Amino acid sequence: MTLIKSISGIRGTIGGEIGNALTPIDIVKFSAAFCTRLKLKITDRRPKVVVGRDARLSGSMVQQIVCGTLLSCGVDVVNANYASTPTTEMAVIFEKADGGIILTASHNPRQWNALKLLNNKGEFLTDKEGKELLEFAVKEQFTFVDVDSLGKMTQRDFTMDHINAVLSDSLVDTPAIKAAKFKVVLDAINSVGGTTMPILLEKLGVECVKLNCEPTGDFAHNPEPLPKNLIDLSNTVVKEKADLGISVDPDVDRLAFICEDGSPFGEEYTLVSVASYVLEKNPGPTVSNLSSTRALRDVTEKAGQVYTPAAVGEVNVTTKMHEVGAVIGGEGNGGVIYPALHHGRDAYMGVALFLSNLAHKKLKMTELRDSYPQYFISKNRIEVSDASMVEKILAKVTEHYKEYSPLTIDGIKVDFQDKRSWFQLRKSNTEPIIRLYTEAPTEKEADALAEEVKKVVEDVLL
Repeated sequence: MTLIKSISGIRGTIGGEIGNALTPIDIVKFSAAFCTRLKLKITDRRPKVVVGRDARLSGSMVQQIVCGTLLSCGVDVVNANYASTPTTEMAVIFEKADGGIILTASHNPRQWNALKLLNNKGEFLTDKEGKELLEFAVKEQFTFVDVDSLGKMTQRDFTMDHINAVLSDSLVDTPAIKAAKFKVVLDAINSVGGTTMPILLEKLGVECVKLNCEPTGDFAHNPEPLPKNLIDLSNTVVKEKADLGISVDPDVDRLAFICEDGSPFGEEYTLVSVASYVLEKNPGPTVSNLSSTRALRDVTEKAGQVYTPAAVGEVNVTTKMHEVGAVIGGEGNGGVIYPALHHGRDAYMGVALFLSNLAHKKLKMTELRDSYPQYFISKNRIEVSDASMVEKILAKVTEHYKEYSPLTIDGIKVDFQDKRSWFQLRKSNTEPIIRLYTEAPTEKEADALAEEVKKVVEDVLL
């Protein structure tokens, strides 16, 4: 697997030939380049950086290299050790640090790891900042300090600081949740959520049955929280007669729920449900990426508010949320961004707000799910042997559907208002494919729309 470099950092598999994996050399280069950016901006003192990691097998090794590199560049380190992505983001805020580095490959399998880079607001680097850092790394524009100028390292656990911040939010109704006496099954995929999420649930008065909660890093199943990977969770919910199941990914920024009958609540509907609750209590604009369900737009407009789409990618969503002053936003992959706390996907905040909503509604999970606008998303991929054809395909499809005023901020998206359906075509950043997402009120309609778009694409490929 080729090392993947992006504006937010680098990721790859551990082990393999240099250039085809995430090696110690790569880790040093990007950590040192991160320091170069900071030291160009901060010249009157040593910069301070928070480092946190999930529990994956390579985490300790990567952490030691990153921390050692930062110290050798004359940067102070606050080592948060085991810390989820949202906790590390919050730690940057708590510490008033100059940046942060999260060591996690998120939902990728156990052999992967990554460096995700944060600014002084605990948010991912902007496109401009990321490209600047990539250039420093490629050109090896970094220096190491002498022994008298080495950085200092301290250690701190930010778990309770984060959880207390969640619990103190005005929309988190702890008394209502306690009164509901929920019983949940938690699948934390053998990572940091296994030790931290139960603390939050206990504080909320929720009975928690633990599944895969030992933070060994040896994931019990594919860590992406999709229904096909959550069969054990579904079965355990039914067996334990629980009110719901909760699944988080290894770095606890994505969230999926299972209904009381073992059926998926729907990853797309995690944000929809939380947003409907927030809009009832604190009306305002909402944002999600172009690949997310139309249901968020529906519940937003029903509340008399304005929905705005953003390009795919968390940094693009948070940037748009800042622009429009959104009260809630995120991505259809189970990523909830609640800006009253911080601008980052946060499963802890998502759980607290979701349970508050469920407690207020006094419904079963299946009933709550059925109360929202019903849509089905079909996700397809189109193989493209010649990368030069991608732009021609997008141009052809844009022209074909020009009467619908296609959005072109991220590939092309066409919205058919009268049919309550849409499709999006966008090129993959990591594979020679074009991703085709379609959504409609039924699976049949979504699949039919996908076939229609494929025929337009085939005219270009033939």
